[in-house]
Amino acid sequence: MHVPGRSRERYAALLVALVVAACSARAQDTPPQPPESPTPQAPAPVVPTTPAVTAAPVVAVEPQQTNSCDVRNAGGGMGATAAARAVAVLSAGSAPVPAPQLVSPVLCVPHLPIINWYARFLNGPQVKAMTPLEKAHLAGRNLVDPFNIITILGEAGISIAANSHSVYGPGFDGWGKYSGVSFTQDMVSEFFGTFLIPSIFRQDPHYHRMPDATIKRRIFHCIDQIAWTQGDNGKGMVNYADLVGFALEDGVDDLYVPGQQTNLRASAARYGTTLGSAPIDNFITEFLPDIASHIHVRVVLVQRIINQVARTGSPGP
Repeated sequence: MHVPGRSRERYAALLVALVVAACSARAQDTPPQPPESPTPQAPAPVVPTTPAVTAAPVVAVEPQQTNSCDVRNAGGGMGATAAARAVAVLSAGSAPVPAPQLVSPVLCVPHLPIINWYARFLNGPQVKAMTPLEKAHLAGRNLVDPFNIITILGEAGISIAANSHSVYGPGFDGWGKYSGVSFTQDMVSEFFGTFLIPSIFRQDPHYHRMPDATIKRRIFHCIDQIAWTQGDNGKGMVNYADLVGFALEDGVDDLYVPGQQTNLRASAARYGTTLGSAPIDNFITEFLPDIASHIHVRVVLVQRIINQVARTGSPGP
C-alpha cells in the first residue's frame, strides 16, 4: 500500500512516542536502589623508622686447590688409622675398646722436589742424594704402603692358622696381636735402617741396581752390598744401616716381642740369621724387574709382598 509523505511523518512520530512511553513505564516499575555508602578505609600502618644498615662488602674467597700431596697424605692416614683401629679392636677382646685415634703420617711434603720412586727403583744411581727429611718421608711411605699392610695382615693370618698354639693365641685375638707386633717391627726397621742411621752416616738407604753388568757381577753385588754400599755423595762406604741397624732392631724387639729370648746367645743367633738372609731382598730388587719386563708383572706389588716376608720373617721367638 502506498503511504503519502505526510502520513509517513505521522507514523514515525507516533512510533517514537510509543518507544519513549515504554521506556518511562519500565523506569517507574523498577524500585529505586539506595545509594552505596563509601567503604571506610583503614588507616595506613605506621612503620617505625630504623636507621639504615650498611651491608658489609662481600669478599670473594678463592677455593683452595688440592694437590697430589694432600691426596696421598689423606690416603695414607686413612689406611694407617684403619689398620691401627683393627688391631685395637682385635686386641681388646671382651675389654672396652679405647677411643679411636687418628694416625696422620706425612707421606708427601709439597715444597720437596718430586721424585719418581718407581724410576729410582729401576735406575737409583741417577737420582740425587736424599736429605734427612726425604729419608724420613721414604721410611713413612714404606711403612704405610698399602701392599706392606696387606702383606703383614696376610702373613699374620697364615701364621696363626698354621700354629694356633703360639704365644699370640688363636683366633682373631692372636691374629691382631701378631699383626701389631709385625707392624711395630716394620716401624722399628724403617726408623733405624731407612731414616736414623742413613741420616747420621750420610748413607743412601736404597739398593742400587747394576742392570748392565754380568750375572756373576750382579750376584756378587747383591751379597757384598750388605757390608759395602753407597753414600749420599755417590762413593762407597760401610753399610751401617745393616751392620749396626740389625743389632739395634733386635735390641728394641726384646722389649715387646712376646716369647723372644733375650740372652746374648739367642740375640747373636738372630743377628746372624738376619744378616745372612738380608741379600734376599737385594736379589729381589736386582733381578725382579728383568723378570717382570718379560711377563708384564706389576713389579712394585710383587716386590712389596716378597720383601715383607723375606725381611720381617716371623716375629716370634
